[in-house]
Amino acid sequence: MINILRPVLELTVVIPGLLLAYLPLNSSLRYSVRKLFGWLLLPSLGLCIAGGFFCYHVRISSAPFLLILTTGAIAIYMISLPVSIWKSGSIALAVCAVFACLNSISRAINAVMISESNLYGHELWFQIPAGLLYNGFCWLFVLLAWYPATHSVRDMAEDENLAQTWYVFWILPLVFIGLNLFMVPRYKGTLYSGRILKGYIIISLTLLLILCLFYTMFLLIADSLNKNAKLQQENHLLNMQQTRYDNLCTAIEETRHARHDMRHHFHQLSAMAENGDLEGIREYLSLTGSRIPSLDMHFCKNRAADSVAGYYCELAHRSGIPFQAQMDLPAKVPVDEIDMCLVLSNLLENALEASQKTSPSRRHIKITAYLHAEHLILIQVSNPYDGEIREKNGIFQSSKRTGNGIGLQSVRRICEKNGGADSFTYKDGIFTAKVMLHD
Repeated sequence: MINILRPVLELTVVIPGLLLAYLPLNSSLRYSVRKLFGWLLLPSLGLCIAGGFFCYHVRISSAPFLLILTTGAIAIYMISLPVSIWKSGSIALAVCAVFACLNSISRAINAVMISESNLYGHELWFQIPAGLLYNGFCWLFVLLAWYPATHSVRDMAEDENLAQTWYVFWILPLVFIGLNLFMVPRYKGTLYSGRILKGYIIISLTLLLILCLFYTMFLLIADSLNKNAKLQQENHLLNMQQTRYDNLCTAIEETRHARHDMRHHFHQLSAMAENGDLEGIREYLSLTGSRIPSLDMHFCKNRAADSVAGYYCELAHRSGIPFQAQMDLPAKVPVDEIDMCLVLSNLLENALEASQKTSPSRRHIKITAYLHAEHLILIQVSNPYDGEIREKNGIFQSSKRTGNGIGLQSVRRICEKNGGADSFTYKDGIFTAKVMLHD
């Protein structure tokens, strides 16, 4: 009767596979972990047991039921995540590829365990020790992959700069799944022909090592690209600060010239006043006033935030867009300055692009940012917009290309990373973004 566990053990590997697939995207879960535990884990275990019982009593291989169960688990996995199907599907296939390699290794071990006298019987499932080892290998891999999955892989999955990578990554695990399926012997006795069993073991281990090597190389490349993207972001902020510095130098130089010319202006006005030329005085004052810089060159004490605001204020000024800023940020803020500036840059860039597409009479950008309760940074940016804002499953779609909008997704990722919050509303032609950053 204990043999009924043999097909059950072949099916229960779906559970560690499902857990491993969720690890890199746990911050993107649409539902709480407790709900997912109740919805997926217990039903999956029940289906594995029921499927194993069915396969045992009907005397069929567990492979068809495993295919159905895995397909259903992947479908639920992709539906439960608010990410692109390319990303979630690629991660699911990556897990399946590893478990396919572990299945091949376990099949070789199973062949060693059973005696030659049993080969000519119809062995439909792994022996119980081999099935336990198969599950043990899968859970061991989950434990070994836990840290990289929740750190390196998660960072890669959350990095919107690598979004295009997922369009081709799925090919790699699919190839390895196909290779492992191709290796499954048609007849059980095949593994005992000559040195085939030894070769089968070596090939199975080699495939697993090569697959892990490819995954490691992919992570290293993605990490390098991520670091390059961060360097580009930092360089962009430095360029903003340089632009801000140049603008300040220009303003200081204009102020110096204005003070130098003030004495000449007074002499000219005095001469006009003595001649009673009131109309000339009005024209002269109007002409002189138009030459005085009207741009507010200081927004807050924090240099990084001030540079970002000044940079986009200058761009808005060139486009004829009124820029209203109320920023009260101290020189040292409790949150990461890079993250804060990335949030400001993304919000202001979106606001600038949206305002440029509206009629001149409607154009404006309004930003407020201040420190609250000594450990929170509150930011709000509002701007007009024309056309229709596309939102799918809570994710804003890009108006410049096909797919999700990278800017607002980046803002959300930063908020989630810092334990903050965000809110995006659009009504009556006004788009408003509210962000709370936590220390």
